Amino acid sequence: MGVTMPAGRPAIATRRVGYTIAAVIDMTLLHVINVRPGWQAVPFLTEDVRQVLWLVNLSVIVGFAANMIYLVHDPKWVRHAGELITTVISLVMLIQVLRVFPFAFDDPSVDWALITHTVLIVAVVVTAVVVVNLAMLPRRVTER
Repeated sequence: MGVTMPAGRPAIATRRVGYTIAAVIDMTLLHVINVRPGWQAVPFLTEDVRQVLWLVNLSVIVGFAANMIYLVHDPKWVRHAGELITTVISLVMLIQVLRVFPFAFDDPSVDWALITHTVLIVAVVVTAVVVVNLAMLPRRVTER
């Protein structure tokens, strides 16, 4: 007979490791995007990135801040609020990236612009669904 873990949240130590890893990834992303090598090193990004860079940075910084908060204090309601806030900011960022579309692709053999548009639209739709579900979750819980 094997030992089984009860369903639910992972142990606090496991959650803290996850929050720490996520925070390190966020800081690494900020460095890679803004310092070295920087977004300018990506050949298919145009100068229009400057119009959305602040939103990309905001999204990453808010994600980092949320993980730092969770590291110290992570009851379910705090996690839920943090996930709602970070997801809304991500949705705004995705919509703005789609609107500005700071990409220029040189390879005529593949319609990278169409592929990128499609991926962004799918990301916007999925993120919007997540926002709606996150926003409705407290109501569903109180109805039970």
